[in-house]
Amino acid sequence: MRETPPLEAQPRLHGEAANPAIELQGATEITVAGAAVVADCDGALYWPDEGILAIADLHLEKGSSFAARGVLLPPYDTAATLARLARLVARYAPRAVVALGDSFHDGNGPSRIAATDRAALAALQRGRDWIWIAGNHDPDPSDGIGGSFGGALAVGALIFRHEPIGDEGEIAGHLHPVACVNGRGRIVTRRCFASDGTRLVLPAFGVFAGGLNVRHRAFADVFGTFAFTAYILGNARIYALTANQCLADRGCFSST
Repeated sequence: MRETPPLEAQPRLHGEAANPAIELQGATEITVAGAAVVADCDGALYWPDEGILAIADLHLEKGSSFAARGVLLPPYDTAATLARLARLVARYAPRAVVALGDSFHDGNGPSRIAATDRAALAALQRGRDWIWIAGNHDPDPSDGIGGSFGGALAVGALIFRHEPIGDEGEIAGHLHPVACVNGRGRIVTRRCFASDGTRLVLPAFGVFAGGLNVRHRAFADVFGTFAFTAYILGNARIYALTANQCLADRGCFSST
């Protein structure tokens, strides 16, 4: 695998953010290993001090992957996912975008991407660094999709990788966290961030990506307990509950 070139920290005045015009509308600030990051209710993580926007598990071309196996899904998932990402790029104007693995649903996904979607991706990459982190669905670099490739990326106190292993400062994806809660008499399941202040797992960003309940033991393996916080994505804001306050599975699995 080609190594990701180092992403150097940018010199700034003390307290100056990469994009000082950002307002926390539909987002909340979380501290991870001493770094102040912004969890957006669209499912992305922004690090103002470094101008880094991170997203996880795009699963682009999942629809075409299923179609090749005879399972017909609407073939618009890549366009819809990139359109969501375009809104975030416009909102935060990041100097770098880090895609935390499983960006394509399978290794042949980049060869199936439509010309219009390829052009949309190229437009998002223009004028900024773009780093593809290897995932279990897309472990190898691909031609024709721009950016650089690597297994992990360390910047300051944080390390960006696909699969969480519980390290301090870890920003990861892979687990597709969702939280199941009792909301006004009905069960609601929504995507969420999961963090204990030392490490963080992002929700899956792809429109066809499924979800794993934060009460699953895979999360306890990462955090060591269910006392971590689920930052639940609402329509216009983030809701914070400890994982212990969320419901265990019993029918709460979500494919959203």
